[in-house]
Amino acid sequence: MQAQRTVLVTGGARGIGRGTAALLAQRGYRVAVADLAGDTPLPFFRCDVAREASVESCVRAVLRRFGRLDALINNAGIADPAGPPIEKLRVEQWNRKIAVNLTGVFLMTKHCTPHLRKTKGAIVNIASTRALQSERDTEAYAATKGGVVALTHALAVSLGPRVRVNCISPGWIAKTKLSRKDHAQHPAGRTGRPEDIGALIAFLISAEAGFITGQNFVVDGGMTRKMIYA
Repeated sequence: MQAQRTVLVTGGARGIGRGTAALLAQRGYRVAVADLAGDTPLPFFRCDVAREASVESCVRAVLRRFGRLDALINNAGIADPAGPPIEKLRVEQWNRKIAVNLTGVFLMTKHCTPHLRKTKGAIVNIASTRALQSERDTEAYAATKGGVVALTHALAVSLGPRVRVNCISPGWIAKTKLSRKDHAQHPAGRTGRPEDIGALIAFLISAEAGFITGQNFVVDGGMTRKMIYA
């Protein structure tokens, strides 16, 4: 009898992470949620992904609870892309976003990899379409998400063939009720939902995606393909 597969979702108490964790649990995975805080019906492990000691402790606790790890979803991050103009951007602000959004992916991957190698597991990193296009004054956020995309293909080469590593770059994933105009500007006719990202994650960590690694999947309702003139 095949053991039930275990997935660790960072930033799993809210937004995309919460939707993904719920979807994976519905599909029969044992799901561990790692976050700084939050309310979730799933097993919760407090973790600051920017601190190696916290990451190491979290991974140990997940392994004690479940005994194995089959997939890591690196979703935790500071979601607000806005910042001050570059000449007013303090190095502390820059470093904090780098630490959480990029170094956090490195640290979780570092400490989960030995366990994922044993199960021929998979990693899915969450970047953003802002790795590919920008608004004003988003330099720190854009740099972190571009870094996640590059880190993904580097890891895929280093960890293959035992561990597959892919990336998803979401577009506008709605957290609140939006206007009809907001939805209509998307070629797909609506903004995204956390479950849209969760469904792709479920596929990428499955055996059906066994020939897919090192890729960045843009999931944005077609917005990065739409020509917009001011």
